[in-house]
Amino acid sequence: MPASPQLPADTARDTARAEGAPSFSPLYRQIKGLIIGGLQAGEWKAGEAIPSELELAARFGVSQGTVRKAVDELAAESVLVRRQGKGTFVATHAEQKIQYRFLRLVPDEGAESLGRQLLDCRRQRAPAAIARQLQMRSGDAMIEVRRLLHSKGQPVVLDDIWLPGALFKGLTAERLEQHRGPFYGLFEAEFGVHMIRAQEKIRAVAADAETAELLKVAVGAPLLSVERLSFTYGDKPVEFRRGLYSTATHFYRNELN
Repeated sequence: MPASPQLPADTARDTARAEGAPSFSPLYRQIKGLIIGGLQAGEWKAGEAIPSELELAARFGVSQGTVRKAVDELAAESVLVRRQGKGTFVATHAEQKIQYRFLRLVPDEGAESLGRQLLDCRRQRAPAAIARQLQMRSGDAMIEVRRLLHSKGQPVVLDDIWLPGALFKGLTAERLEQHRGPFYGLFEAEFGVHMIRAQEKIRAVAADAETAELLKVAVGAPLLSVERLSFTYGDKPVEFRRGLYSTATHFYRNELN
């Protein structure tokens, strides 16, 4: 195993110069970047424990408090999960409190888990517009997935999902059908692709004829269009998704901090 990088405890300036980072980058942010680098390299996989704060402090040559601040920020971003008395673990979408954090559709009353109906899964050449979103070249191999999400038998979301073919070799409709948890759990467990953050664009649209038939609404009915670009470590985009939401009995919820 290559030697672990170390940082001097007294100043961030030398590290910033060595890493090519701006000199004003706080030391804990540089430690955060090194931890993310270890995650990106697969040193600690989803669901696994990372070394203790004391071990990381010795490894990077900084104080335990600096490491704690870096880990606190990664935990707040749901990249890491603290477990009382057990340590700190790499977050996984298999965990109940993590697995639906990107899905913001909530019923008007009560709580629920949405059912899933796979409509299509095919390999194709990337259209130019989708390729740009995923920083790919037009014509590169891509997988397109279409599915419906149901609430009490009524379709409420039509999802179109695009994934880079090179990262998801072997992904088929059969594998998606067999997997019972969220897709993101399958992506990290079988393909090593961990979604850690996402950007969304939301706008109001009217249902066209095809969408209206699938969502069982009238043509022209108001829908919420949610375009999501999901990223893995290193801010690499690895999924583009366009969801059309029927909000007759649901609403979109977001929490702002």
